[in-house]
Amino acid sequence: MLETHNLTVRFGGHVAVNAVSCRFEPGTLTAIVGPNGAGKTTYFNLISGQLPATAGTVHLNGRALTGLPASARTRAGLGRAFQLTNLFPHLSVLENVRVAVQAAKEGAHRRGMNLWSIWSDHAALTLRALEILQSVSMTAQQDAPVASLPHGDQRKLEVALLMALEPSVYMFDEPTAGMSHDEAPVILDLIRQLKKDKSKTILLVEHKMDVVRELADRIIVLHNGVLVADGDPAEVIASPIVQEAYLGKARDAT
Repeated sequence: MLETHNLTVRFGGHVAVNAVSCRFEPGTLTAIVGPNGAGKTTYFNLISGQLPATAGTVHLNGRALTGLPASARTRAGLGRAFQLTNLFPHLSVLENVRVAVQAAKEGAHRRGMNLWSIWSDHAALTLRALEILQSVSMTAQQDAPVASLPHGDQRKLEVALLMALEPSVYMFDEPTAGMSHDEAPVILDLIRQLKKDKSKTILLVEHKMDVVRELADRIIVLHNGVLVADGDPAEVIASPIVQEAYLGKARDAT
């Protein structure tokens, strides 16, 4: 279980995220929505360690992550995808996934043992990387340099890298950003597959409300860095505060 308690960050006199307390249970997909500048990505950055918090705490399965760097939080089980792809462009597709598998696995590649052990371990890492590529339908592109891939395939590969890290929490920040109408369903299908694993927690920042309605078990709404709504998707979307803050509709004068 992932928890934030009074999580806050200030930039000078501006409070970008203001005392947000929330609990995210395994087996659920929570959509985090709000207008531009609401603090959604900043909240993600505080959870994953890209930004240090001014105040508040982050816990994962009872373990305090507050103060740990992003790399340590990844090892603890937080998997983060960004609005912009974060890949190794000059390596092949397979090499990208194998590097992620290697980072998550113990083995001879970490211990400097004899060459036979290292070769055997390398073979196992490659096999696991190929299994992940098959699950995201990218086996045919395994030898292609990442820089040559279209944007949609790079987004798919980023999901593959997250899967290779075997996190307990998946964090997707606008996963279909920059994708064409034809490309977006592929990423959404991958998220649907991940959602079937009830041991995983998924957080999703997304502006497309049709995607949110379909995928989310729960919606939380941030506005000016404050948590203003939390609950069932249909109820939250219909609430007056969301109609005003997120959808831009004025409240009924009465």
